[in-house]
Amino acid sequence: MRIALIVAPLVALVALVAVFALSIDRDPGLVRSVLIDRPAPQFELAALDGVEVPGFSTQSLQGEPTLVNVFASWCVPCRAEHPLLEALKAETGLRLFGINHNDPPENARAFLAELGNPYDAIGVDQDRRVSIDWGVYGVPETFLVNAEGVIVYKHVGPLTPDSIRREVLPAIAALRGQ
Repeated sequence: MRIALIVAPLVALVALVAVFALSIDRDPGLVRSVLIDRPAPQFELAALDGVEVPGFSTQSLQGEPTLVNVFASWCVPCRAEHPLLEALKAETGLRLFGINHNDPPENARAFLAELGNPYDAIGVDQDRRVSIDWGVYGVPETFLVNAEGVIVYKHVGPLTPDSIRREVLPAIAALRGQ
C-alpha cells in the first residue's frame, strides 16, 4: 500500500512532464479550432464609417480565398502585426478582410489612418457577437477561408515573420494547389 502511495504521484509527474515535453515544439499561435474545415458562421457586419471599404458578410467570403483578421485599435499586438499583414497582402495578393473587434469607430479610423489600411473590407463587430461565433477569444486572431467559404486555418495571437513563413504561406499555397 505504501509503495502505491509513493509510485502513483511519480507516475503522474512523469506523465505530465511527457505531455509538456511533447508540447514544447508546438507554436502556441496555432490553435486547432472546431471551425476548421467547416463553413464560416453566418453573419453580416456593417462597414466602418469614414473608411473607404465596405463591410462584409458570410456571402462575401465566397468566390476566392480570403484572410480574415480580427483586430482592434486598443490591441498592442495588433499594432505590431499590422505591417506584416500589409506585406503579406502585397506578397500574396490575397484578399484581406478585417473584423474590427469591440472598438469605438473613431479609434479604429485613427488606427488605420496612422498605420495604413491593408483591408479590402472591414466589418464592425461592436458587440463581439460575430467574433464569438468565429471562436475568437482574444485579438489578434487570423483565419484563412477558402473560395467555398470554409475556414481552413486559424492563428491565435499576432502573426510573426516565422509564423507567416512556416504556417500561413504554406496554407495559402495549399489552397492555390501549389
